[in-house]
Amino acid sequence: MRNTVELKNALKNGEYADKLSYIYVCAPEETKKYADRYLEVIDGYEKVFGAAEETALFSAPGRTEIGGNHTDHQHGCVLAGSVNTDVIAAASLNGTNVVRIQSKGYKMDEIDLDDLEIHPEQFDKAIALIRGMIKKFVDLGYPVQGFNAYTISNVPKGSGMSSSAAFEVLVGTILNGLFAGNEVDAVKIAQFGQYAENVYFDKPSGLMDQMASSVGSIVAIDFADNDAPVVEKIEFDFPKAGHALCIIDSGADHADLTPEYAAVPAEMKAVAGFFGKEYLREVTKEEFFAAIPKLRKAVKNDRAVLRAIHFFNDNENAQKLAELLKKNDFDSFLRLIRRSGQSSFMYLQNVFAASVPFEQSVSLTLALCDEFLGDRGAFRVHGGGFAGTVQAFVPLDMLDDFRSKIEAVLGEGKCMALAIRPVGGTELC
Repeated sequence: MRNTVELKNALKNGEYADKLSYIYVCAPEETKKYADRYLEVIDGYEKVFGAAEETALFSAPGRTEIGGNHTDHQHGCVLAGSVNTDVIAAASLNGTNVVRIQSKGYKMDEIDLDDLEIHPEQFDKAIALIRGMIKKFVDLGYPVQGFNAYTISNVPKGSGMSSSAAFEVLVGTILNGLFAGNEVDAVKIAQFGQYAENVYFDKPSGLMDQMASSVGSIVAIDFADNDAPVVEKIEFDFPKAGHALCIIDSGADHADLTPEYAAVPAEMKAVAGFFGKEYLREVTKEEFFAAIPKLRKAVKNDRAVLRAIHFFNDNENAQKLAELLKKNDFDSFLRLIRRSGQSSFMYLQNVFAASVPFEQSVSLTLALCDEFLGDRGAFRVHGGGFAGTVQAFVPLDMLDDFRSKIEAVLGEGKCMALAIRPVGGTELC
């Protein structure tokens, strides 16, 4: 760690260019804009907390879901990746028993380390995530002390890139660096993030978002044992395969849609419960299809049955997509992405909210992708769905025209071409 003046000089002089080039997947001469973000976060820290003698810089990326839509909360398989948007922070010890985190554009969160209990009045607030992450490190016996942190994010909220998971991983990475000697591995930090979100934030979620942000790169994850998920990194370069990975913001808002998200795992669990199981992963596809006549009468919810069909198919799809990337069979990969997207649309039914049937921005965005891509590339709903974003693999020779046509409808800046980042939560220095 260095003082804030030394850090700023090092960033300006290009001392971290090689490391930034690796993290953000660009040439060293293209890293100035990333260095400028870290300069901004240090300036923000100094304005709020003053100069610090020992300061560290941290980053945690947003994520993209590539395969396995709503399979993780049923202990299924996913394919995901970290991307080159992130939440960054400058942090240092403050000599007190209070953690203070100021995120740009938000009020400061302050947590007394003597009070790490759950606060129901703080459900759905960032302070709850911070408290939950601290609790897990304290429970492991690490000597967490008061610290100050200032954060900046360019992970768009509601983008399907999981800004909340990136924030959880960032807090975990700060705690790991300041108090645990970076002993806690990426999988544990991801699990702590899920715990904080489920228990302290009161939002039901699987583990995929946190895992993709924490581990980094493209990862195939099998959640059969949630306490010990099997994680395999896969190296694949989409631009070398002639395609850009695009995330398209449909413009819809996630606000007030928690019941829609919560209904997905609840309905899948209801189907699993018919078989005396807790999760659909514990049920075989064969016994599920054989039981559909009785199942319909028992659950009285055809949507739950359709969502279970999606789970069984997309759980297999996620595994197949990983194998296709390892075999470098990109044409088959694209065909399967389209099939997976169709399953989300028809069976999972998470492209619009049933409670707001006239708001179908995601459905419209999917239709635009179908029209503009024709029989090339691939597209699908991205992440949790209902609102938010669409993922598209766009041939590089079509990218400018595709983006122009999409943004003519949805607005400037709505189509983002991203890169897969090779590292997850990390300490820059």
